[in-house]
Amino acid sequence: QVQLVESGGGLVQAGGSLRLSCARSGRTFTTYAMAWFRQGPGKEREFVAAISWNGARTYYADSVKGRFTISRERVNAENTVYLQMNSLKPEDTAVYYCNSDGVTTNSAYVPSSYWGQGTQVTVSS
Repeated sequence: QVQLVESGGGLVQAGGSLRLSCARSGRTFTTYAMAWFRQGPGKEREFVAAISWNGARTYYADSVKGRFTISRERVNAENTVYLQMNSLKPEDTAVYYCNSDGVTTNSAYVPSSYWGQGTQVTVSS
């Protein structure tokens, strides 16, 4: 079983920055891609960014390219994925969810059933 715990959300003014973290535990000794999704008020959950198992490939939604950066770090046989969010806009307001062990293709990330509990990001204008 895989557990994902997000942190780092909060309230920030437009133009500001936040860094989200997602710590993964369980099912060690496997390779896996990780990703971030978000769900805004009254909207469906949407893809934000993904990173391959070794960090060599990253994927971004067009709406966040050039502003968000996904990265990952291996600590004590487990991986943590980060989402550095700069130049935040009010439309970035959402609950951000971490996903792990999804499938990556040439240009997309297909999520698995492993989701974190979500962390709220609110951007004020």
